[in-house]
Amino acid sequence: MQTTRQQKIERLIQKDLSDIFLGYTRRMHGVLISVSEVRISPDLSIAHVYLSIFPSSRAQEMMTLIEQEHGKIRGEMGTLERNQLRIIPELYFHLDETIDKMEHIDKLLHEG
Repeated sequence: MQTTRQQKIERLIQKDLSDIFLGYTRRMHGVLISVSEVRISPDLSIAHVYLSIFPSSRAQEMMTLIEQEHGKIRGEMGTLERNQLRIIPELYFHLDETIDKMEHIDKLLHEG
């Protein structure tokens, strides 16, 4: 069961990371990165961030870039959240494949 504090921090992290990835989107023409979900641990030290990347053909390339820029992204987030959070959580990025799964199911339904 999540506390109200956890939910507020998840929304804050999601918003700030969305702003950060907007900058990445501008630099990487033709790629859209959106933060679909953030889940934070009860002690607020670990945040699991789920990313949707379009087009999905470049998803692995972008995930590699994000992992390489992990420290820089966390630093940018720390700058944005320095007045709201005492400790900036460790970030773990995951690829959210929900959209691809929905498209596949939709395709199968229309074929049948």
